[in-house]
Amino acid sequence: MTIFLKPPDSSGSLKQILQRQCREVNELLTEEIVSAKNVGTSGSGLIDVVTPAESGVCLQNTAAFAASSSFREVKDLSRSISVATQNLLWGRSAGRCEFAGCNKPLWKSSVTQEGVNVGQKAHIYSFSDCGPRGNDGVSPQELNSTENLILVCHECHKEIDSARDGGRYPASMLKQMKREHERRIELVTGIGPTRKSHVLLYGAKIGEFGAPLTFANAASAMFPNRYPASDDAISLGLENSAASERNHYFWLIEQDNLEKQFSRRVQERITDGEVQHVSVFSLAPQPLLIRLGTLLGDIIPCDVYQLHREPQTWSWPSEEHLTELIVNEPSSKTGKPALVLSLSATIDPARVTSVLGGDSSIWTITVQTPHNDLFRSREQLAQLRIALRRLFDQIKLAHGQKEILHIFPAAPVSVCVEFGRVRMPKADMPWMIYDQVNGLGGFVNALSIS
Repeated sequence: MTIFLKPPDSSGSLKQILQRQCREVNELLTEEIVSAKNVGTSGSGLIDVVTPAESGVCLQNTAAFAASSSFREVKDLSRSISVATQNLLWGRSAGRCEFAGCNKPLWKSSVTQEGVNVGQKAHIYSFSDCGPRGNDGVSPQELNSTENLILVCHECHKEIDSARDGGRYPASMLKQMKREHERRIELVTGIGPTRKSHVLLYGAKIGEFGAPLTFANAASAMFPNRYPASDDAISLGLENSAASERNHYFWLIEQDNLEKQFSRRVQERITDGEVQHVSVFSLAPQPLLIRLGTLLGDIIPCDVYQLHREPQTWSWPSEEHLTELIVNEPSSKTGKPALVLSLSATIDPARVTSVLGGDSSIWTITVQTPHNDLFRSREQLAQLRIALRRLFDQIKLAHGQKEILHIFPAAPVSVCVEFGRVRMPKADMPWMIYDQVNGLGGFVNALSIS
């Protein structure tokens, strides 16, 4: 008589595996083999049985092998993962799939949203010797440790274990996924409650183009310094507007909408104490951005963001940048005062005098080489605010508080918003703000702030 036992399936110690298989064989003999001669087992060959009594040979031989010295030298492994290890794994992953790009919540059904544990504890180095990625050089104690486990959903588990050798997902890649996910969770949960900020989106058509602003992009840019105070943004833009800068009524409509929306959606909530910090993301013609800045003022704390072109991102680079700002005063201060912002591009004084006349007094704030991506850090904005405050006072002293200051901007988005925020309504001169409209041949009077 010959009996071939199934290969171990690694779901217990070798001794437990053999004992379990023998019990299964014995039950099979008792229930099925009385009338059968040959019985096949899954992938293990044939069990050739003559009489039920012979089944005892299997049990006796297995018991002798389990007691032998050679058996005692085999590693006693178990797939059982301690509760403490499971708790650590769930805590460090925040209960989300750690496969890069998935992040699926594992505490609920994605279909019914009912609370259910759908997480799976995958081994980075396989539990069995012949499993995905193997386990050469890994001690038995390390196999079921938190460092060798990655919490994933069912789909991602099948993906990473689909190939015998790990395929596209070697151990080094899974370790990196786990490390980056758990680092992100640590950063997010480490943010204090005072870092909450309301996302404010303001967009208006620039020429014939709309303003693509999204809450997701804003939230990503804020991290890790701040995080959204709610799961939606305060949106101030006028949707589906058919007007453009070429239309004389464009500025009236847009300014009226901005002021009403700001009063209802922002100012009232600031007064009620609901909004205590704002993160501003905006894309609009420069006069409207300046008006937004004047509405925000410096009473409510703000972080103003800039869409950088190279690389294209809303996030401020981490490194500090400072800029040498150049202020040019007019030779004569008797004409109409004009303030030119030549920061993203150079504005020729002739373009100003063509609007105000040849006797205008032109003040200019600029840099050595104006360009679109000039402002790359918050420190630059802080530096600019200080310079602007001094310049406003200097111009007011030269021309008087009641004289209208004519403003011609060529500046990045963040600068325009901060320019408006610096204004002190009761102390500064009235403003007339102009915008370059190529279709109308140059600068046009856009809006006024008194």
